[in-house]
Amino acid sequence: MAKHFATTHRSIRQRFPESSLAEIKHAIMVSEQSHRGEIRVAIEAALQPSQLWQDMSPRERALELFASMHVWDTVDNSGVLIYILLADRSIEIVADRGVCPATGNATWRDIADAMRKHFASGSYTEGTLAGVEAVSRELAALVPENRFKVDELPDDVTLL
Repeated sequence: MAKHFATTHRSIRQRFPESSLAEIKHAIMVSEQSHRGEIRVAIEAALQPSQLWQDMSPRERALELFASMHVWDTVDNSGVLIYILLADRSIEIVADRGVCPATGNATWRDIADAMRKHFASGSYTEGTLAGVEAVSRELAALVPENRFKVDELPDDVTLL
């Protein structure tokens, strides 16, 4: 619990400076040209005391954000959230019903594990970019682009 009080927004900025956030946003924008999916990235320093009191897991928080950020609200049900919780060193990937059954949870777990390896060496931007690229490859195989694709969700990284 103490790690949640010690991890602040400053921790996010140290690991993800503005230039990194811009690079991740650009990677999302470019990747979404190859498929009809929508990728969102949310980075949270720590859970709130009320969430800790409720014993909320990183997965539960990711599911909550998946809903509140409307990642589920896409035409093809092809939204994917990459959620990073710095205090717990946790990465959760939540995929909508249009893509999750076809890929299975192991795919998303493998992507998160690869990201974690980058993070362990201090390469937060590279790890996140690798995650966006890997998710994009999965989406391109499942929901390939078409010329009528509209960007349904913002590409900005959400900082919490």
